[in-house]
Amino acid sequence: MPRFRIVAAFLLLSSVPALCAELELRYAALERVIADQLFSQEGRLYVRGSKATKCKFAYLESPHVGAMDGRLRVTARFSGRTALDMFGGCVGLGDSFDFTLIAVPVVKNGALAFNEVNVSTQRDSFYIRRVRQALTSSFSHDFKIEVRDQARHLLEQGPAQGAPKPLYQEELASFDLRDVRVQPDAVVLVMDFRLVVK
Repeated sequence: MPRFRIVAAFLLLSSVPALCAELELRYAALERVIADQLFSQEGRLYVRGSKATKCKFAYLESPHVGAMDGRLRVTARFSGRTALDMFGGCVGLGDSFDFTLIAVPVVKNGALAFNEVNVSTQRDSFYIRRVRQALTSSFSHDFKIEVRDQARHLLEQGPAQGAPKPLYQEELASFDLRDVRVQPDAVVLVMDFRLVVK
């Protein structure tokens, strides 16, 4: 009799249309996602050049994520140089400074992206103004965080190491990110997904 109830419950649930689910992603977890996807070169995100290009490079590091007035707030450090390599030295512009990015997170092509981007700094100079403009443009057009893989990891988690093998496997068959909301302590992802148990 209990087995019949379980089968009946599964049949009933399979006939109900899928509803949106919400995933609350705390800011500490979002920082880890950003670090894993973007700041993957010794904790840096190179936006120009690489570690090997000593006179022409730009990178971001030490991102911290939070909220401000219903928007996402990201603080990080920029270091860059636009110079010529002359006789083993670099001649030209360069600087390192902290910046704050305020943006509205949106869904674009199933990924998190930014709209209404504003980048501010405490210091100002010709070079810093150019960097602010470049960061604003880059974060508005090129920046995205893929969340499907993180959702797959969360929803398909297997047993802990050393635990007995489960009687079933879980597979994320479909995933569609619908909306994103900013709360004081987390970003809430609204999504449709189908989890297959086999």
